[in-house]
Amino acid sequence: MPLLTLDAVSLAFGMRPLLDKASLIIEAGERVCLLGRNGEGKSTLLKIVSGEVTPDGGLVRLEDGAVLAVLPQNLPSEDKRTAYEVVSGAFPETGKLLAEFHQLSQQGDEVSLDRLMKVQERLEALDGWLLDQKVSTILAQYGIDPDRCLDTLSGGWQRRVLLARALVAEPDILLLDEPTNHLDVPAIAWLEEALTQFRGAMLFVSHDRAFIRNMATRIVELDRGQLVSFAATYDRYLDLKQKALEEEERQNALFDKRLKQEEAWIRQGIKARRTRNMGRVRALKAMREEHRQRRNLGGTATFAVEDAARSGKLVVETRDAAFGYPHGDDIVHGLNLTVLRGDKIGLVGENGTGKTTLVRLLLGDLQPTEGSVRLGTNLQVAYFDQLRGELDLTRNALDNLSEGREFIDINGQSKHVLGYLQEFLFTPERARSPVRVFSGGERARLLLAKLFSKPANILVLDEPTNDLDVETLELLEEQLAEFKGTVIVISHDREFLDNVVTETVFLDGSGQVREYVGGYSDWRRQGGRFPSESSGNRPDKQDKQKKSSAVVEKAESSEAAKAVAEPARLRPEKLSYKLKLELEQLPGKIEALEQEVGRLRGLVSSSDFYSGPPGEVSETLEDLADKEARLEKVIERWMELEEQSNQ
Repeated sequence: MPLLTLDAVSLAFGMRPLLDKASLIIEAGERVCLLGRNGEGKSTLLKIVSGEVTPDGGLVRLEDGAVLAVLPQNLPSEDKRTAYEVVSGAFPETGKLLAEFHQLSQQGDEVSLDRLMKVQERLEALDGWLLDQKVSTILAQYGIDPDRCLDTLSGGWQRRVLLARALVAEPDILLLDEPTNHLDVPAIAWLEEALTQFRGAMLFVSHDRAFIRNMATRIVELDRGQLVSFAATYDRYLDLKQKALEEEERQNALFDKRLKQEEAWIRQGIKARRTRNMGRVRALKAMREEHRQRRNLGGTATFAVEDAARSGKLVVETRDAAFGYPHGDDIVHGLNLTVLRGDKIGLVGENGTGKTTLVRLLLGDLQPTEGSVRLGTNLQVAYFDQLRGELDLTRNALDNLSEGREFIDINGQSKHVLGYLQEFLFTPERARSPVRVFSGGERARLLLAKLFSKPANILVLDEPTNDLDVETLELLEEQLAEFKGTVIVISHDREFLDNVVTETVFLDGSGQVREYVGGYSDWRRQGGRFPSESSGNRPDKQDKQKKSSAVVEKAESSEAAKAVAEPARLRPEKLSYKLKLELEQLPGKIEALEQEVGRLRGLVSSSDFYSGPPGEVSETLEDLADKEARLEKVIERWMELEEQSNQ
């Protein structure tokens, strides 16, 4: 019996359905990555599975007795609970008793002691000490201080606490929404190893391509309300997805052409109307409705960076610079770094090593406690904040961006604010919605829109990849590669660093800053290691990853390629007996081909078609292309003869 089943699940907010009779089955032990564009409803789907959201229709079934745990996407704010209280909260009644026991054990008055004994008795009855051991063990594995309050921890450490809470109950199925957000690379590597050892099933949303490659055993895409499964690796999925999009575009074109032909047939003269097949009339009405209901693939973001006047050749130069806060060790010391115009620098280090502090020092926001920092001339900085602090959540996207303007200038062109936001995939309706209802990906896109609407020759991006879908992420990589100014990136996304930066600056946490040529993989090849990694640690999985170039295979057969309409030939004015016989036989041929094409289209449009054996997939696509081409030629022949017979 499947561990999790979604059967014809539907959900709509407003006129646009997020899920349109979507179905999915997950077996025990599978690690399924859920992909899709920002705003498609991935997080909502996880909430449906967890029971937080009730669908409008369909069935969600979890195997009897199965335990489900969730790692949420958003981090808690102003949470005063200790890490121990948060993790033990995975066991509702026992967790509260354990947390209370820890609090009471630090008090000594008689009332507290009396209550302490009652709590202790109840814990013994519930076998609470075993759960206490589980909580303490996983906190130690994560290196988390159990007495630290959650609101005093950084985003990365908060994520660790929430992961501990999700795993401590030893769930049968684990739901993870962007689990690598706010985690540094060593934590991501540890998470990958821990999840690989996890015996239960996983359904996770992620846009970290290296993480997906290492973790996913199956890819499921949420696309226009449907769940499409690809039993393949991530790179194989990219190939299959490209083929699927090409096939969809080809079938839509053939459908539109067929619809045009049927419309021409229905508008024929009096004689044709008397002999018209009413079944085909009904079929034409169905085709019109299918065309009206078609959900085309949404647009792709098309943003570009607004270039400012060039900065001086020298951007910043440091000589034996140091910085530290009062009563603390130096965060940076002995820093000798030169940044020139056009450099693309990636800052790498564990959380808390001072990457953001180093950026502020390089930009002149902080003054060195020792040494010197010399800034270049004509520096115009645009800063992307990982906490999205530049956005006012009470205002809508339009007001956040416009700042009272109706038009903005982008690279010398005046654009209406609404039109500019549409380039970032915000419809006019969505642009007028308050930012507080936006998903993480939508907030990230809005911040990019705001960032790129202002002239800059220095881009500072602090964790820009969090929440961005893969298509937007790849476009951002292209824009940064083409940007002629200077780029400074703080990121734990290994593939993003490899694709963007030309120099890696590593902070080891002791104040030392070292420079390496190339991206993250180049840094690893040059011996780069994090302090938390033991000297005998095996090589990271990401070092073994090879970027495979996408090879797009054409599914169209030679017969389909010949389906281009031929020039009309001159025909005799009257039909011969042979042509009349051919005309009488053509409707039967058309009907037979239509049935066969319909059957094949049903196979191709099924959610699990592209997860089948590659040979069968290609053979079916070729057969469909051949049948569609033959049907088109037969219909064109029938129209020619029918037109001649009416002359």
